[in-house]
Amino acid sequence: MSSFLLSLQFLTIVPLGMKEADEKHLAGAAAYFPFVGLLLGLALAGIGALLGMLNFPALASGVILVVAWVGITGGMHLDGLADTADAFLSARPKEEMLKIMRDPHVGVMGVVSLISLMLLKVSLLVGLGLAPARTTGLLLSCVLSRWSAVLAMFLFPYARQEGKAKVFMEGMEPGIVLFASFTALIFSVAAWGLKGLLAFTVIAGFTCASGRFIANRIGGITGDTLGAVIELTETLALCMVCLG
Repeated sequence: MSSFLLSLQFLTIVPLGMKEADEKHLAGAAAYFPFVGLLLGLALAGIGALLGMLNFPALASGVILVVAWVGITGGMHLDGLADTADAFLSARPKEEMLKIMRDPHVGVMGVVSLISLMLLKVSLLVGLGLAPARTTGLLLSCVLSRWSAVLAMFLFPYARQEGKAKVFMEGMEPGIVLFASFTALIFSVAAWGLKGLLAFTVIAGFTCASGRFIANRIGGITGDTLGAVIELTETLALCMVCLG
């Protein structure tokens, strides 16, 4: 239970008052990332259902859902996306790219990436319409994106000497990834039937490809690039449900 609560506290703004844990417990918490994604998806689906009952316009509903999405997660992954965009679109050497990601200021490309992605999410949610399609999209998006972070942490090295994500990665074991993968697959199939298996496979392929690209550029992954992968896989999952 403590590992699950750690993962919930890490991935959301829920104030559980959990103290810092050792590397083994933090890595074990990653096994529950898909469960946190499931809770997040259910919460957003509930908000969407309430907005539907109140007859909110589709566009307004989409905007409110995206704002709630950012609020519940504290915008942590969006911050990673912005920092990654600033770094990777700067055409700088590896060392300078790592410095850019540590810079607390957001550059032009970071702002553009944030605006573009949030607009895309809103439009996809509007396109999905009301439940059950929107519920399916939210559940798949939140579950598979959190699982993608676990997969990336297992497959690729850490690019820095120290950092928050490194603590998770140093205790990462095959059993953690297998458990997270199994639960993510079960949740995906439960949410979207056999198409959920396809979504699981596509997200796995995208995570491997993007992780390899990032590792080739900066020698590994960082917390910021993990945030970017989460945001991109969220959007990719919504796209698949919208097209499916």
